[in-house]
Amino acid sequence: MGTAKTSATIFAALGDETRLLLVSRLCDGRAMSIARLTSGTDITRQAVTKHLRVLQDAGLVCSRRRGRESVWRLEQRRLADARHYLEIISKQWDDALGRLRKLVED
Repeated sequence: MGTAKTSATIFAALGDETRLLLVSRLCDGRAMSIARLTSGTDITRQAVTKHLRVLQDAGLVCSRRRGRESVWRLEQRRLADARHYLEIISKQWDDALGRLRKLVED
């Protein structure tokens, strides 16, 4: 389960358009090379490498060597941790709004 601190790290990493695009491309579960991740974009391989390092530091992606290149894969568990944290916050808001509604109606 994600804590506020670990979830904040994930949300900060996902707060960049390029990193969000990379995560989106990796969501199908297949490991991809940097060449494949940059295919069809104007993003340089150097920039993608930099963004992948940020995502890796947040625990959102991992890499492994496949021949001469590294392939990157999404860590689904980390996204699930962040989603769980958002669900907790959503429930807290729902509870607070319910209390406000009750107060206004009484």
